[in-house]
Amino acid sequence: MGAWFPWNRRTTQREVSVETTVQPAKTSASLRSFMLWLGPALMVSIAYMDPGNYGTDIAAGAGFKYDLLWAAWFAGGMAMLLQYLSGKLGIASGYSLPELLRKSLVKRRYVIPYWLAAEAAVAATDLAEYLGTVLGLNLLFGVPLLYAAIFGALDVILLLMMMGRRFRLIEQYFAMLISILVIGILYNLVVIKPDLTQIAYHSVVPLASTNAALLIVVGIIGATVMPHALFVHSWLSKNKMDLLARRINGGNLGSSVTESMKLASHHRFSIGEIERTRKFHLKETVIALTIASVVNAGIILIAVPLYPNANVTVSDFVGGIGLLFGPAIAVVFVLTLLMSGLSSSALGTIAGQVIMEGLIGKHWNVWARRIVTRFINVFPTTFAILLGLNPLSLLVYSQVILSLMIPLPMIPIVYYTSKKKFMAGFVNRRITIILAIITVALIIAFNSFLLYTIFVP
Repeated sequence: MGAWFPWNRRTTQREVSVETTVQPAKTSASLRSFMLWLGPALMVSIAYMDPGNYGTDIAAGAGFKYDLLWAAWFAGGMAMLLQYLSGKLGIASGYSLPELLRKSLVKRRYVIPYWLAAEAAVAATDLAEYLGTVLGLNLLFGVPLLYAAIFGALDVILLLMMMGRRFRLIEQYFAMLISILVIGILYNLVVIKPDLTQIAYHSVVPLASTNAALLIVVGIIGATVMPHALFVHSWLSKNKMDLLARRINGGNLGSSVTESMKLASHHRFSIGEIERTRKFHLKETVIALTIASVVNAGIILIAVPLYPNANVTVSDFVGGIGLLFGPAIAVVFVLTLLMSGLSSSALGTIAGQVIMEGLIGKHWNVWARRIVTRFINVFPTTFAILLGLNPLSLLVYSQVILSLMIPLPMIPIVYYTSKKKFMAGFVNRRITIILAIITVALIIAFNSFLLYTIFVP
């Protein structure tokens, strides 16, 4: 067993202190411990409610009515399993996925190409997040798209200011934006009153009768099982354990994102504490990603009244539901889109930094990194707007690209969590391994079939 894994070490006084202090004696104490843990899956869940999801879900509802509703639940279930495994990897090993990959690949000629591919996934994700902010500013405040593209790039200032703040404050920022988003979508559903019979039927009957429908299904998978979210969850979970341990031992939860990334040591916890944290992580992941799946299904249902309109634009969609159900529903929907863009951009910033530092072991100034990443997407997006291209189409195709990149983190996560060398007593059970392999096979099958339909006449 590798020397850089903690399993052969004796339990230290710090570990005993953490375990005995955190161990819940009553239900109220257990609930308090769970509430202290809340954060990692909550932050990750925004990746499943980002503007890319809005794009694919609107296209699904307006173009195919209820037919693709099953895809939202299907993708949400796969994301839930993979995110649980990613978080468990960080909790059990004390290492993030990028850190483990660097140690496993060893040779630089393997690490650099993998890092560049992971960065491409982050850039594609940031494109969707940036577009969401631009469209939100345009539709909510009437800012012309070209100017909105410029103003939207300035959200980098807000995000980078947050990176130096307390990590708990960032979690609360996510919770606030997610709350606005979820309440807004539920309000829209109450107003629209979709057909419950159709919802029940199409939630369990998979239909994708055309290549256009298959494209949307793959886009929904890419928008839901986000590569950057799989990379970052392992870091968020192991970082949260470190922060809680510091609080218990006289510290606090005040470490900023940048400070946390500079910590060289990895957590060392007893088996009992790791198991309790794993259970908290499982509960939080199920709750957070169930909410995200409901939101995705809700966006599809909100778009159903505009059927049939396979080529709907975001402005047409907002105007259409405004005419059908009143201006309030349109304003609320656009507000949720803007919240989605702002919150998912923050997660993308953290994910990009985690991937870079984990894979190549170097700390790059977070301001420089974020500015470069954002402006990489500003120019092609602004150019597309000047050409009059449909932003909704850009969102859909960006998510299809993300779906093709899912295997980058997905296969290593399943591999690491299935090996005792990395997980010891927390290795995946047989049923978990089977479900994970089925998930991998299904995602690769959908991607492969889509490529076949595109390149083979």
